[in-house]
Amino acid sequence: MITIETPGMKKLEAEHLVLDYNGTLAIDGKIIPGTKPLLEMLSSQINIHILTADTFGTSKLELAEINCELEIIDKDMQDVHKEIYVDQLVQEKVIAIGNGANDALMLAAAGLGILVIQKEGASVKTLMNADIVCNSIVDALELLTNPLRIVATLRK
Repeated sequence: MITIETPGMKKLEAEHLVLDYNGTLAIDGKIIPGTKPLLEMLSSQINIHILTADTFGTSKLELAEINCELEIIDKDMQDVHKEIYVDQLVQEKVIAIGNGANDALMLAAAGLGILVIQKEGASVKTLMNADIVCNSIVDALELLTNPLRIVATLRK
């Protein structure tokens, strides 16, 4: 569990990390360098779930060494599938990370939503549903390894 206590906000006790794959963890189907060791480190604290339509057909191979649940979702209504997935995990116990328009509902539903801006860019709609914006997935995952950084970002 990752616990985040931000003054003036409800205490977050996250049990699940839900991530988009393409554009978030991977570019053109290949996992972004530096993410694997961070995911492995985090997997000892939190359950990791990766959601993807698997556009490039590479997610199973790329994620084979990572302790995570891989969910390949239908190409239609991805945004709704991702939101339902978060709902089933109990929203208040989820940290979600994404970048695309199909991640907007997922970030809004999660107890903490993080948007990453990388080579694919990021959806403005999703940006408006995020609690935090990071320059890269490595930066976002490093935030989770040091929750006091999150407190510094979110405190009022």
